Amino acid sequence: MITKFLLTIFAITIGFLPFENWKPETSKAKIQFSVKGPFGTVNGNFSGLKATIQFNEKNPAAGSIVASVDVKTISTGIKLRNSDLRNKEIWFNADKYPLINFKSKKIEKTNDGYKAEGDLTLKGVTKPVVIPFTFTKKGDGGVFKGKFKLRRQDFHLGKEGGSVGSDVTIELELPVTK
Repeated sequence: MITKFLLTIFAITIGFLPFENWKPETSKAKIQFSVKGPFGTVNGNFSGLKATIQFNEKNPAAGSIVASVDVKTISTGIKLRNSDLRNKEIWFNADKYPLINFKSKKIEKTNDGYKAEGDLTLKGVTKPVVIPFTFTKKGDGGVFKGKFKLRRQDFHLGKEGGSVGSDVTIELELPVTK
């Protein structure tokens, strides 16, 4: 009887665990992408991340993630390509669409870590995405890591078909502190 009572109290307590606010160490954040190109895989990255993260490992459903990235920070290591990606309407057109935004709707535990379901807005198009991620806590800090794919045509990036692959792989690594 006492055991059942203690288990009930424990379950109720876990359900009311508040989220923790995490401050992103944006200078150490990695937002990398890769896509098949005409001469092999094109790799690149973004910087300029801004994020608000509320997360508790024991109660992920109480958390939320809101993040944005400055499109003008795109870098592939080739100046002309970077300019085309930033400025041309067929690609990002950073003057018209300066940010890539993500806002979670739901965070839940999975067998491999967690997943954040939410809306990704890129180039004026908002689509639902699922971002599987892990969180490794280290003292008063931690690291979020995630990887997902998006279909570039869903966001009007480039032309259908052609020599650029349809799927873009995004890898995220975000150190945080309390």
